[in-house]
Amino acid sequence: MRYLFKRKGSDNWYVRLQPPGQKIVEKSLGTSDLKLAEIAAMPLIREHKAFMYQRRPTVTPFWDRAYEPGLRMIDGEQAIVTDRELQYLDASGNVIRREANGGPAELLSPAPVGGPSFKAYDDAKRPTPPVKNGDDALLETYIKHNGIDGLRERQARDIWHIFRTVVNKPLKQCTRDDGRAIIAHFEKDGEIKSATLRRRMVPLIATVNLAIDEGKLTFNPFSSVVPVRDDEDERDPFNEDDMKIMQANLHRLSKSDQLLVCLLATTGVRRGEAFEIDREERENGIRFVTIGTKTPQSLRRVPFPADLLPYLPPKITGRLIPGRMDTAGKRLHAWLTEIGIINENDGRDLGPMHSFRHRAANRLRAAGVLEDVREAVGGWANGKKKKQSRKYGNKHGAGYPLSVLREAIDKIGF
Repeated sequence: MRYLFKRKGSDNWYVRLQPPGQKIVEKSLGTSDLKLAEIAAMPLIREHKAFMYQRRPTVTPFWDRAYEPGLRMIDGEQAIVTDRELQYLDASGNVIRREANGGPAELLSPAPVGGPSFKAYDDAKRPTPPVKNGDDALLETYIKHNGIDGLRERQARDIWHIFRTVVNKPLKQCTRDDGRAIIAHFEKDGEIKSATLRRRMVPLIATVNLAIDEGKLTFNPFSSVVPVRDDEDERDPFNEDDMKIMQANLHRLSKSDQLLVCLLATTGVRRGEAFEIDREERENGIRFVTIGTKTPQSLRRVPFPADLLPYLPPKITGRLIPGRMDTAGKRLHAWLTEIGIINENDGRDLGPMHSFRHRAANRLRAAGVLEDVREAVGGWANGKKKKQSRKYGNKHGAGYPLSVLREAIDKIGF
């Protein structure tokens, strides 16, 4: 569509419109999928076209006469002139020939000045960004201090933008009520799982904690503001029959979603880890990626299994999975429902992404892979005590050669 564009360095589409007499309208559509972008842009484009239609010049057809009606002398000849015809006469007053008096024409009226103000244009106007202050430097310090980039950096900047939009006052003046206001902002369209809320708040809490450690602040107003709820889901794993159905219907997904399914299924990585991948490394001919940001225990080296390699590019030099995690999850949920795997009546609680992780754990356990090797592959930890495997030299999976990890991860399969 001629209204949709991509900016250099971004996978997402945005809509750009230029209504006459108004400022250019640009709005991100939040997706790299062209079809979804078209759907998201339809209301705005519809308003734009209605506006353009009302501002179009008015064309009125009419007959443009060459001579006014009456009895006239034209080029030395006597003629009877009507609205549309010239009737030339001889000396006796008889009509000897007829010609058109002028011809058809169009009257073009200019477009009306001004015009209606459409709500879609107003909604698309970019909000005035908050004025940067000394607190913004804290975020940059946090990002630089922890070596954060890629997806984690985007998540940090997203929550900071929400803080500056919702609260927009100095950190030293913030209270826990301001932290709760951010939670309310997240839940304005419906309740969100407490684990998701805690995950989104992590960069903001960590930024303030760093400022406290450096003596710039004394209180963290965002710590422990997420409501305590017993709402954690324990997803069921996909079984082998599910995997056969997926393989038979994989072609119904886009290439990027096919890659996402294969990545999740063959490695058991978390959703956020999958979208974090933007480069690869090689060691002794084995391709691998270093991922894991949820906890210190999750940071690890993950070799690419044999069943995944056919779906990968020859070398990963940029973001592997484009687009947003939430929209990808919705697409996979719709696909799994369409092919009959997710079924409300079968008594299973399946997640379109996390059930792959549970399946991976079960497959490794069934294959007899040692617990510390399983942990090195999947970054699992029970959260109650430090694993002996990490205490004695296996931090980030470095205690095992990639060949051992590759042999283990190949047992997950697809």
